[in-house]
Amino acid sequence: MSEINHTTQDVFYGRKLYILLAVIASVPLFLAIESYVKAIGVHEDEAVSTAATMCFIAGVFAGRYLAQIWTHQLKSAPNGVIILLVTIIVACVGWLFFHADFPLQGRVAINLILFWLPFAICSLAVGMLIKIVRAYTQNRLREAQAAAAQNKSELHLLQSQLSPHFLFNTLNNMYGLSLTEHEKIPPLLLKLSDLLRYTVYEANEVFVPLKDELNYISNYIAFEQIRLGDRLVLNMDIESVTSADIKIAPMLLIVFIENAFKHSRNSAAQQIFITISLKLWGNLILFSVKNSQSSAKEDRPQMDKHSGFGLASVTKRLDLLYPGEHQLTVDNANELYTVMLQLKKK
Repeated sequence: MSEINHTTQDVFYGRKLYILLAVIASVPLFLAIESYVKAIGVHEDEAVSTAATMCFIAGVFAGRYLAQIWTHQLKSAPNGVIILLVTIIVACVGWLFFHADFPLQGRVAINLILFWLPFAICSLAVGMLIKIVRAYTQNRLREAQAAAAQNKSELHLLQSQLSPHFLFNTLNNMYGLSLTEHEKIPPLLLKLSDLLRYTVYEANEVFVPLKDELNYISNYIAFEQIRLGDRLVLNMDIESVTSADIKIAPMLLIVFIENAFKHSRNSAAQQIFITISLKLWGNLILFSVKNSQSSAKEDRPQMDKHSGFGLASVTKRLDLLYPGEHQLTVDNANELYTVMLQLKKK
């Protein structure tokens, strides 16, 4: 039985902090009520002020209790209800001051009703208003936390999928070379080791220094240069970055570069033309990559069912990590595939 009563008290009063806040708030409330009572000439003003203060605090808790019945699933701000409660509070306070100046002569009982009834309604309305506003903000906060947790989980999933995707592509390419140019395999394995070390041990953070990411890109390009040899015509214009304060999402730019090498390599042309550029401008990172491709769509090789995974993944990561802070443009012309990406520095 005592446990049930304890639960009921918790529901009515809430946390013990609320009781402490009520005690603190009762001091200025008592002083305000006492000034009002003295102004209207009520005898035993301290006793009346104490009773009125206790009744007002009790009314606030009662209003809070009534409001929490239907605020548990509150997801949108009930603007109409809030406006109504504020109007009631203002009207009740206004009436109390009006009635203090113009009481009914010889009508003691009616005067008491005309004072205590709006006083009680005002306290209930204050309690309901406090609970509604707090419940709305708490529900919005819980929704934001749930969305953030979901985004973080999805982001980690996407990042964990990038390394296997890169590894599968690289091993497939190395298998082809092992059949035709096996002498290139040893240096490629050394470069692959450096690349995998970064993806496994250093690219697990949400944001990493841009200089580390550029070093990883440099290793990847060196890997492709060994593999492609004289067939590759590469133009690079990458600004040197030495500060570790400029950060970027890991394994972001490499997806576009890997995509450029893959599409150019699959073309029937004798030479592969790739241009990579990265510049810092203000608080922005400006990145672009261009690669040659077959002019006719029918001459381009058919992609497998996993093709485009990296591009789709990086698009989702951009939406999660750079909402409203990025601009991605892709131009798939006849002989030139161009990607331009603008990011805000982190």
